[in-house]
Amino acid sequence: MFKFSPLIVLFCCLRAALAAAVPLPSDIAALAAQAAQAPQRTPRPYDERGWLERFYAPRNYAPAWTPAKAAKAIALLDDAPAHGLPPDDYGAATLDAGVATAASETALTAAMLHYLADLHVGHVRSEYHTTMPDPRLNSFDPVDQLRAALQRDQLAATVDAAEPQLPLYRRVRATLARYRELASHGQPVLPRAVKVAPDGHYAGAQALRERLMLLGDLADDAAPADDAHYSEALAEGVRQFQRRHGLADNGILDKATIAALNVPLSHRVRQLELTLERLRWLPDFAPGPVIAVNLPAYRLWAFNTADPGVEPLEMRVIVGKAVKTQTPLFVGQMRYLEFNPYWNVPRSIELGEILPKLARDPHYLAKNDMEIVALGNGAPASVEALRAGKARVRQKPGPQNALGAVKFAMPNPMNIYLHSTSARELFQRQRRDLSHGCIRVEKPEALAAFVLGDQPQWTPERIAAAMAPGPTRTVNLTRPIPVVLFYATAIVGRDGKAVFAEDIYRRDPRLEAALRAD
Repeated sequence: MFKFSPLIVLFCCLRAALAAAVPLPSDIAALAAQAAQAPQRTPRPYDERGWLERFYAPRNYAPAWTPAKAAKAIALLDDAPAHGLPPDDYGAATLDAGVATAASETALTAAMLHYLADLHVGHVRSEYHTTMPDPRLNSFDPVDQLRAALQRDQLAATVDAAEPQLPLYRRVRATLARYRELASHGQPVLPRAVKVAPDGHYAGAQALRERLMLLGDLADDAAPADDAHYSEALAEGVRQFQRRHGLADNGILDKATIAALNVPLSHRVRQLELTLERLRWLPDFAPGPVIAVNLPAYRLWAFNTADPGVEPLEMRVIVGKAVKTQTPLFVGQMRYLEFNPYWNVPRSIELGEILPKLARDPHYLAKNDMEIVALGNGAPASVEALRAGKARVRQKPGPQNALGAVKFAMPNPMNIYLHSTSARELFQRQRRDLSHGCIRVEKPEALAAFVLGDQPQWTPERIAAAMAPGPTRTVNLTRPIPVVLFYATAIVGRDGKAVFAEDIYRRDPRLEAALRAD
């Protein structure tokens, strides 16, 4: 009788074991079909139910993962916290690099598809988009991206390409890592203070020095604090801190400054994580000029994505009141300017403010350079027509005009736009949510020069002349300029320093709730 050698028997057993460890196409097909029928998860910005079917069907449901590629994928998922994303949402801790079953094979595929999509459009549905799935996934299809990444063995590069390519995103990521490290060391509470001025007495001077050095607001080689002496050197560090936290940068240790210094760094970490999510909501900007306004920071930046080395134009802004007229998040396109514009008063202001004031003072309109005109033809109209909704109020161009000397128009159904203002003293206030919803800009001449930068005939002198009292004039832009009104209570400047803002519209808790609901 023929006998097998022990080595041949062992080889056959190993081959059978290896064959048994490969997921069967029929099992993969069944799991893909099951996923396609599963309920849609909310508040995801995409419908992922058909992704597994689309991924595996072209390969006849053959397994896609080798142990080596699976290990790379799991390592990338483990790094999700670097983007402010929880690895548990992708099951990173339970994924099997051996991918020996259809369940482990498809679980890893689904996790990577989710991760790529989350990096590109956000973990939860964007407040800018009303459509679902997010249209940006048409140009960045996670299924196509993962398939190509596995074919070329370029998983890491594909993950890098999925994240927003904005320089701000990379700065926030780096700062998040630094604040996580700072938060891991604990944070003693600084003692309270009541308006301690430089050269005054403060019992926590030494602890304050250490806190400012930790946060980068005081040089590491700064002189040691002298007992309880609040020195000018410490005050300068406090001014730096105040500037980064939206406080009056006067160097005085007051209640608000101490409270900001005592905010747990774990909270700052969470603010930075929320900013990364919000940045993932933004569209992909083509090379060219962009205008961005961060509402809680009361700040506008105008820059050119095609020339990132140029310092952006920056200015203070006034935004909508937190209580009644919050400025909405918005992504639009600026299309034209109006010099010496009329202000067409919104109907809500006519009903809530103008008509009650007219009832008390019949001369209110004349005192404020306002007039009532008929809808459609603009002919003079009566108060009765205004009450009936057949007329509107507009304010004439001039020194009293609420829009100032120039309006930056970006047509939208909410009637939101940027404009100058006759009340320039308001820019000196620390809290500047003061408007009915539109954005008042601090440097209208500079912003006009920016948006007209490709029209050389619009020199600074000509812009100044157009903004002087005179007739209304409309100037079309050569091409629309993207304008994004976004919301972030933590951002990072080009100098790498974190800047934190008060959550004036209480949007952070809403985003937290959406992320928890996923």
